[in-house]
Amino acid sequence: MSQDPGGQWSPAFIPDQTGRLAVVTGANSGIGYVTARELARHGAHVVLACRSPERGKDALARLRTEVPEAHAELRLLDLSDLRSVRRFALEWNHGRLDLLVNNAGVAMVPFARTADGFETQFGVNHLGTFALTGVLMPYLLAAGDPRVVTVSSEGQRFARFDLDNLDAERRYRAAYSYVQSKRANLYFAVELQRRAVAAGLSLRSMAVAPGLTRSNVLTGGANSERGRLYGILTRLLVRVAFRPTPDGARTSLYAATLPGLPGGSYVVPDGPFQLRGEPVPRDRERAIRDEPIARELWALSERLTRVRYQWHT
Repeated sequence: MSQDPGGQWSPAFIPDQTGRLAVVTGANSGIGYVTARELARHGAHVVLACRSPERGKDALARLRTEVPEAHAELRLLDLSDLRSVRRFALEWNHGRLDLLVNNAGVAMVPFARTADGFETQFGVNHLGTFALTGVLMPYLLAAGDPRVVTVSSEGQRFARFDLDNLDAERRYRAAYSYVQSKRANLYFAVELQRRAVAAGLSLRSMAVAPGLTRSNVLTGGANSERGRLYGILTRLLVRVAFRPTPDGARTSLYAATLPGLPGGSYVVPDGPFQLRGEPVPRDRERAIRDEPIARELWALSERLTRVRYQWHT
């Protein structure tokens, strides 16, 4: 079925993805893994872009067990290191890229800096995503109908976006920095769409919010070093209050595969506070219309990453 079925959308409605080449970042677990698995289940050739070789290999083996006919491969990518981001593009040998799902991220981590000196949440969630999309742009533009899906968060609605404190130049607060980085994801996705339209390109850029979802974004990575009590309490909260991971992946899969979905869409759960419910496009977000801030963020991101987008193949 290729049409939007309305209020009960699920991965069963994904149209045939055969011949489509996709990259999913952070695909070793959680929403990223489910996104990669379902794309592969429906025929796409999926590249699992993962930071850890061991976890990436385990995820690839699990995917091939769950989807024996899958066309999938593992490639290493660390969004906290721009050298790794550039290496990923330099080693790309498929000639084109039909779909990039910018899923990888960190949340509420203790203060730290990336390999390039950026505050971790801003550096990974936004700057790493911005840089990766930019260096892969020639391959995206070589595809017939390319899409970029960037995972933001329902938490971005609560961000007090401060261009002068994106990199923790002043006081660092983990939750504040996280929602700012997720607002930056939304600004990036809609500004990418504006620039693609201005350049006369067929590329479509979308953003999504998964809602409250069980994944290791709160318990894995740098958060795993916070101690046993933090781990126990966080896992209990996630188990009780958050919905299963496959539900959280639905907005990503919807944005990645729904025929006719316009570029610039922001796909969220339709329930209260965007926390649960069916995936639907939402156009009432203030950030979507905040073009001056999005342009400033774009210019800042180019300057910090030294990645400039090339709007041709």
